[in-house]
Amino acid sequence: MSGMSTAKKVVVLDYGFGNVRSAERALAHVGADVEITRDYDTAMNAEGLLVPGVGAFAACMAGLKEARGDWIVERRLSGGRPVMGICVGMQILFGRGIEHGVETEGLDEWPGTVGPLRAPVVPHMGWNTVEAPGDSELFAGLDADARFYFVHSYAVHDWSLEVANPAMRAPKVTWSTHGERFVAAVENGALWATQFHPEKSGDAGAQLLTNWLNTF
Repeated sequence: MSGMSTAKKVVVLDYGFGNVRSAERALAHVGADVEITRDYDTAMNAEGLLVPGVGAFAACMAGLKEARGDWIVERRLSGGRPVMGICVGMQILFGRGIEHGVETEGLDEWPGTVGPLRAPVVPHMGWNTVEAPGDSELFAGLDADARFYFVHSYAVHDWSLEVANPAMRAPKVTWSTHGERFVAAVENGALWATQFHPEKSGDAGAQLLTNWLNTF
């Protein structure tokens, strides 16, 4: 029984715009105690919060605000409580998203604009390698040629966050390339995010989720 009591409690935020079941299965597979909910207190008090996201940036932001997810993310981060965003759940952490010429405000945890992926074939759909920093915790234990599963038509192309305070650790940014370079993942204190789907990335994705669980 001792093994069961140490399972990390993780909430998958159910705000209407994410494949919550596949995220739940992947986290349970690596030993987390997972609950799918949009309940404010449960999401606030879980050890880890996973924010999935599929579809349009604007729709995701509207759904997140309706579920008070914007407050949950902000309050968790102000207390140093782990949050992980996946796919559009990563994109909405940036300053703004532009789709079909329409600009939508994001959560603005990081400066940057989510815009159309400039590539010969869009959406970018399938397995791709990433360029992770050498000291990445997210990709610890994974080979440089590990592949992850992407499905997206939009991406963040520039990283502009300057860390003014030398005591603060600069975020670690991982890149990938499909037509052009784009941000594939970010590690920034309690806030981690991936453009790809770790829950659909087989053993490599399982290792990555395990690495996240090991941070709390």
